[in-house]
Parts: sequence; structure tokens; C-alpha cells
Amino acid sequence: MQHTASNKTYALGGELIVNRLGYGAMRLTGQPGNFGPYPRWEEGKALLQRAVELGVQFFDSARAYGPEWADRLIAEALHPYADQVLVATKGGVDKRAPDQIVVDGRPQALEAQIDAALENLKLEQLPLFQLHRVDPEVPIEESVGAIEMARQAGKLRLIGLSNVDREQLDRALDVAPIASVQNRFNQAEAGDGDLVDYTNARGIAFIPYGPLGAHPLRQGATLPAQESLAWLLKRSPNVIVIPGTTSITHLEENMEAWSHV
Repeated sequence: MQHTASNKTYALGGELIVNRLGYGAMRLTGQPGNFGPYPRWEEGKALLQRAVELGVQFFDSARAYGPEWADRLIAEALHPYADQVLVATKGGVDKRAPDQIVVDGRPQALEAQIDAALENLKLEQLPLFQLHRVDPEVPIEESVGAIEMARQAGKLRLIGLSNVDREQLDRALDVAPIASVQNRFNQAEAGDGDLVDYTNARGIAFIPYGPLGAHPLRQGATLPAQESLAWLLKRSPNVIVIPGTTSITHLEENMEAWSHV
């Protein structure tokens, strides 16, 4: 499928088509440190349901968000999922306390986290499972190999990576097809621009986190968030943006970003 900068959708892995304006669920957890369940649980469910009404199809989550609580909230709010809704989650990182992050890319850990994600999200197959971080103690080939085994077993459909460089992506591609890369990227922190283009050339989605970096507003833009998101949507046709918010008002404003593209 060919894409242009004006396309509002992208085909993940060449097969799962989603609106390029998605939602990131990290903030739907306890604070501080994104730890514990979201204290306004029913409001969180209402926000997620409103997102679907507004056309959000791609929801980004992770085991580390809570841990596990964001996945559970998404399932309670959206299951049974509408046909167009795709929930992506991540593994390989756990959180034992608000300030204690544990990176574990061992195959046995990833296998267990994939099974937990299936249960938490109430899914028989994860649409997209991403390696949250590369474990410095485990070769990326071993981590991705374990995820690929789970894919071949039917537990997940597509594989993604997060917080990787080009060399790590290339090594992963030698092991399995990669559908997405999720790295920090925005107009103010545009150091990964080469990787955006590299992934686009290979049919891999680029999912920038931290999308609302501050930058000067273009004349006519009404909101900084809309301008930031519009810049990312125009940057490359493989970009899927995932702004996170706990406010329905801000969610509705974010969804107007297309008007500035």
C-alpha cells in the first residue's frame, strides 16, 4: 500500500490499518511514577470509550504501566473490542515500585509477560507486542526470537521494538519481521529523524512517544498540542502519534490535529 503525507491511516505490518492519530495509555495509571491503578477508574473508562467515538483505533499500552493496570483498564473499557480497534502493548520492562524499573529481556520473562498481556487485555491474540527496551544483559536476537516464537504459536500477530537504534533494528530484522519502532521523537527532539525515514522506507511504522515537545506555533494554529501532533503527522506517512491525556476535553482537542495537517 502506498501512503502519502495526507493519508490518515497506515497499514501496520502491511495488514492492520489504523488511524494515524492514536492514544497512549501511560497516564491512565496511579501517580507518582505511573504506579498502581488509575484512581479515577470509571472516568478512565469513559475517556477510552470517548476516544473510540472520536475515531481512535490505535491504543498504545505496556506491562510497565501500572504495572499491568493500563492493560486491565483498556480491557474493562473497550472489550469486546470493535473491529477497527487495535491495542498494542509492550513487555520486557517491569515496575516494582514508582522509582524501580526492571528491564528483563530473557525469553522466559517475555513468554510469561505475553501470556499475562493476553489475560489482562482479554484477547486470544495480541495485535502488536513490542519489546519495551533492549536488555543490556540479553542479546536482542534472543529477546526477539522469543517473541517470534510466540508469534508463530499464534499468541501475537505483529512484533515491534521500542527505544532502539538502527543497528539494533537491523539485528532484530534478521530474526523476525518488525512492524513498528517506538522511540522518543518530537519537533524539539528530532534526533531520530534518520530512523523515521529508515523505517518508512522499509514499511515499518514509527510511533513517537513524548510527541508534544515545545516548539514555535505556526500562524493559525489554535493549540500547541494540535500543532505538535500535526508536525509529526506531516513528518512522514509511517508516523502514528499517540498523545496521552486524562482529560476528555484535551482528547477532543488533540483529535483536531488533522485540521492543521
